[in-house]
Amino acid sequence: MKQSVLRIYRSNSKRRAMESFIINQKECGPMVLDGLLYIKDNLDSTLGFRRSCREGICGSCAMNIDGKNTLACLTPLKENMVLYPLPHMPILKDLIPDMKQFYKQYESIKPWLHHNKKNPHSEIIQSIEERKKLDGMYECILCACCSTSCPSYWWNSDNEYLGPAVLMQAFRWIEDSRDENTEERLEFLNDAMKVYRCKSIMNCSNTCPKGLNPAQAIGKLKQRIEEIN
Repeated sequence: MKQSVLRIYRSNSKRRAMESFIINQKECGPMVLDGLLYIKDNLDSTLGFRRSCREGICGSCAMNIDGKNTLACLTPLKENMVLYPLPHMPILKDLIPDMKQFYKQYESIKPWLHHNKKNPHSEIIQSIEERKKLDGMYECILCACCSTSCPSYWWNSDNEYLGPAVLMQAFRWIEDSRDENTEERLEFLNDAMKVYRCKSIMNCSNTCPKGLNPAQAIGKLKQRIEEIN
């Protein structure tokens, strides 16, 4: 009988500790998220974690698994695994980080299309070539795996460094040919803290569960900012 042992970080108002759970893999699905659901349903109903789509689309189940930030729904169960919440974020409970600061930073880049259409019912045309510029950025699911893998973000997230995920999304709107607010977006980011705390160590690109390259997007963003200086 094949078993998995999951050592899981537990945290609440009374304690912080590692706790081990033994799972019979024949009684649950093949992924770490399946193991967590099995624990929740059968072993300890107090275990806290986020989940939603189970398909690597929503980003809810992001956590640190065996030392790497990734998605529990895309990570196969193994015999022995260690699970922590995403690092260097306030912890609400167990594997649940507080994402308020992350979402506040995302809101600050105004992540929606700015277009002053004279006719609100007219179509905004975009060529195939222009649309291709967004490939590798629009697929981001805002799981925060990349940002919480970045040492610069660990030490500066409270001091306005936006981090890899938010900076990549900022560049996604700057590259969108339909957006008419490019100059204002670049001026907002033209700041030593917001962008230039990135040191290009590539942790963000190495850990992205969707295979995206935030470091490359940030490099291109820096080039665009330099063009206006």
